[in-house]
Amino acid sequence: MKPYEGDPERGSSERMFNYRLSRACRVVENTFGVLSSSYRVLCKPMLLEPEKAIKVVLATVYLYNYLRSNSNLRSPVSFVTIQGNGEIVPGSWRTEQAPTSLLPIDAIPRRASQNAKDIRSHLATHFITNGAIVWQNEYQ
Repeated sequence: MKPYEGDPERGSSERMFNYRLSRACRVVENTFGVLSSSYRVLCKPMLLEPEKAIKVVLATVYLYNYLRSNSNLRSPVSFVTIQGNGEIVPGSWRTEQAPTSLLPIDAIPRRASQNAKDIRSHLATHFITNGAIVWQNEYQ
């Protein structure tokens, strides 16, 4: 999903959407970073059919969660990127060798479908109405 272009007005649904989208991206990046630093199979291209690659990724997620819930093995607090007082503190996994499992994709210029724009608009409205969270206006 693409953010709204430019610098939307503070407090607008477009700006809130961009903020919440960037937070979601950061969560995904952190999750994959922590997983790939624990399971090296994620650090190189998988020469598998997509269905099997999905199973490998899911297996690493299940194993990671199982080990966290059934043992004293925990990721150090410094391992995960945190945000405090508006300041982002990178997790220690970011200092390790960069994962190479994702190959660069050539940018293909194309316009978003009307359906994609409608979904983005719906989410933007949702984030300032029923989906609003108490602290969201502090950091946008």
